[in-house]
Amino acid sequence: MFKEVLASDAILLKCILHDWNDDECLKILKHYKEAISRQNKKGGKVMIIDMVLMKNDKMIGEAYNSTKMLLFFDMLMMVLVTEKERQEEEWAKLFFTVGFSNYKITPILGLRSLIQVFL
Repeated sequence: MFKEVLASDAILLKCILHDWNDDECLKILKHYKEAISRQNKKGGKVMIIDMVLMKNDKMIGEAYNSTKMLLFFDMLMMVLVTEKERQEEEWAKLFFTVGFSNYKITPILGLRSLIQVFL
């Protein structure tokens, strides 16, 4: 993951970044941003499939149950690898610190979301 990456238009990371602390995530994202920048000065992206914790605790029904499950996974990550699931604000901080210009989060099947991060 920290070795040379060929120039690319897009990179997909599935269930990777929740295993790493913020400093390591920044290194990973910088590494892939450089690979995309070599190929495209504008228009490249990193696609991340991972969990995004909801901040709104007033959810009901299915959304509430999903939030409970996400919090369970957050605790599990903390116990197993001393890392965590992230809220949208935490993801955004990582992306903008690395120098990405924008991101879009789209909930997909189950607990995971597709996070598109743009140059």
